[in-house]
Amino acid sequence: MKYDFLRVAAVSPRLKVADPAYNAQRIIQEMREQTASGAELIVFPELCLSGYTCGDLFVQKMLTDGCLRALLSVAEATMGSKALVFVGLPVVFAGKLYNCAAALADGNVLGIVPKTYLPNYAEFYEERHFSSAPAGVHTILLAPGKEVKFARDLLFRDLHCPEICVACEICEDAWVAQPPSVRHAQAGATVIVNLSASNEVIGKREYRKTICAAQSGRCVCGYVYCDAGMDESTSDMVFAGNNFIYENGTLLAEAAPFADGVCRAELDIGYLLHERRRMNTVKAGAEEGYESLYADFVHDEEPDLRAISPAPFVPQEENALNERAELILNMQAHALAKRLRHTNAKTAVIGISGGLDSTLALLVTARAFDLVGKDRKDILTCTMPGFGTTGRTKGNSLALMKEMGTTPRTVRITDAVLRHFKDIGHAPDVLNSAYENAQARYRTMVLMDLANETGGLVIGTGDLSELALGWCTYNGDHMSMYAVNCSVPKTLVKHLVRAEATRLGGRIERILTSILETEISPELLPPDAAGNIAQKTEDIIGPYELHDFYLYHFVRRGASPEKTLFLAGRAFAGKYTRDTLKKWLVSFYKRFFSQQFKRNCIPDGVKVGSVSLSPRADWRMPSDASGVLWIARAEQL
Repeated sequence: MKYDFLRVAAVSPRLKVADPAYNAQRIIQEMREQTASGAELIVFPELCLSGYTCGDLFVQKMLTDGCLRALLSVAEATMGSKALVFVGLPVVFAGKLYNCAAALADGNVLGIVPKTYLPNYAEFYEERHFSSAPAGVHTILLAPGKEVKFARDLLFRDLHCPEICVACEICEDAWVAQPPSVRHAQAGATVIVNLSASNEVIGKREYRKTICAAQSGRCVCGYVYCDAGMDESTSDMVFAGNNFIYENGTLLAEAAPFADGVCRAELDIGYLLHERRRMNTVKAGAEEGYESLYADFVHDEEPDLRAISPAPFVPQEENALNERAELILNMQAHALAKRLRHTNAKTAVIGISGGLDSTLALLVTARAFDLVGKDRKDILTCTMPGFGTTGRTKGNSLALMKEMGTTPRTVRITDAVLRHFKDIGHAPDVLNSAYENAQARYRTMVLMDLANETGGLVIGTGDLSELALGWCTYNGDHMSMYAVNCSVPKTLVKHLVRAEATRLGGRIERILTSILETEISPELLPPDAAGNIAQKTEDIIGPYELHDFYLYHFVRRGASPEKTLFLAGRAFAGKYTRDTLKKWLVSFYKRFFSQQFKRNCIPDGVKVGSVSLSPRADWRMPSDASGVLWIARAEQL
């Protein structure tokens, strides 16, 4: 399980109803194919050794004995394969017949889990043949010298990584009001397998997906659902081998109905454990009545199935992206509208730089004014050219302010800042942080005073990426009266502006496109001899796409430096070298830990995604916490 990933497979094999020997052969064949491709956990369907649709043949001793022999042959075939395998079969215990799942590893049957909830409605008549799982942990004799545990409450753990903990429920168990998987997760199971035989009818696939997604999210676990395949189809029922693998509510893989019945994915167990530690509502440690059984089934191979998005904050599909953009813009606008109403603000004051962040803030503010029925003329937009302002950004600022129907102002700050330099004894040709930050702080003072003058609010423009890196001037652009972009990372800002450009069209689209194509810069240093931007942010602090990637995997998924670097290598293959990725990863940790003092006093701002650095919401960290553990580990990679 390198980098915390567990490779799992759900397989609906070809079979013959009531032919255990044949079914065992097909299961062994499929099992060997999956283990050859690195699968560590393999799940087969409910009653796959016998076939689910045996009817009254289930009570025949010939069938149950045949299934027992088939089970032992499959178990023997797991010898040396280093995988945990689940198969379904009917089992006789204490004179009763049970619908069971058997866990197999390294040549042995580890344990047998009986089904708890038996459907006895519509086309299902399981109570005609089977009994519900008894309470407690029992022992069953499979063959001379082969005693195994028989219980609904069994946990199957890896010998070397016991946090890799697998529990089982069977088909209908997941459909009831209190599924066993909830109890299993509270007892420590990080992966739930479901052996199922769910026939296909219109709408059932969607309902199955809802059930599996909900269980996976509710239990903060991996959920591997394996359905009976097409060879079970008989009489009035058709089966489709529709398999799923979910991780904390997210679908990782699906075997479509009537396809090949094979579904594979890699579960991020490290992320699931991080989520459980983070969420205090996920109760754990309730292991009373459970028995843990151990096997060595985890490998040390690098994951290669999982697609790693280089932009984890941005949906990959165009339709999903546009829908998400509209939702986020509405969230920002409605949050700001509430603040405007609550404070009885007459105006909103925004500094427009010609860059992405202030553009997004203006687009959001315009929406908010439309929501509260206020004239956009009461949006006071202010461009404040300084030492580094270029003609392009100034031109874009003026055009945007006019096109949005605001009241524009131009306040030139160079003379005032030069006077300030004289007051504090700073030589104007010394281009240090005082030279840069004096401009940012003066601009903030202008905006604050304009807001006071007009009874309004200063709308903050800084984004989540800047807060993460501390790339803002303390008590300068760091401060506002409401920060609409504070939980929107830079990579997402671009997509929001692009989506709004497409929606609005016309001249405004051309202006926004020009802004999108402009180099990201605070424009605090003079332009070059040709009048172009000289201070390019990403040349100084690194690519925002990398920092957003690192931020997501550090804060949201709790990934270690080595795991983050591995994932970045996969996500940005061919674009950045490993040395470049490492360089900016070390830089990310250094900046993140050293700049917490800025985040601990940021203004209110709407949370729109699962990552926020507000000290009142998601991220509470001492300003002086040491980052040496992360930095040293990253430097050693």
